[in-house]
Amino acid sequence: MAKIQFSRGINEEVIPEVRLTRSATGDSGTATFIFKNPKALDQGVSDDITGMYMIDEEGEIITREVKAKFLNGKPEGLEAVHIMKSSEQWDRFIRFMTRYGEENGLELNKAKA
Repeated sequence: MAKIQFSRGINEEVIPEVRLTRSATGDSGTATFIFKNPKALDQGVSDDITGMYMIDEEGEIITREVKAKFLNGKPEGLEAVHIMKSSEQWDRFIRFMTRYGEENGLELNKAKA
């Protein structure tokens, strides 16, 4: 089962918007995750956000680039950025996203630049 966590052991229930970019050579890429009102920011959740953990049967992909978005002083969202520095990291990420997408009803929309 593919899942995303911000605190170990607590699955995030909100499905993010995900934006992907890839270099022309395919050697690197960036995934930006945008979570609107995620469970990780609920007032009842007291665990610290220590990163974003993408977990599936192959293991774990970790990014520490997580920022909270605020509106009128209240947390409203999280933005996480995962940078892939090789085609192997890109391929591993795509395998995770394929599993996560299938389990959570996400579709790939290819935008033309």
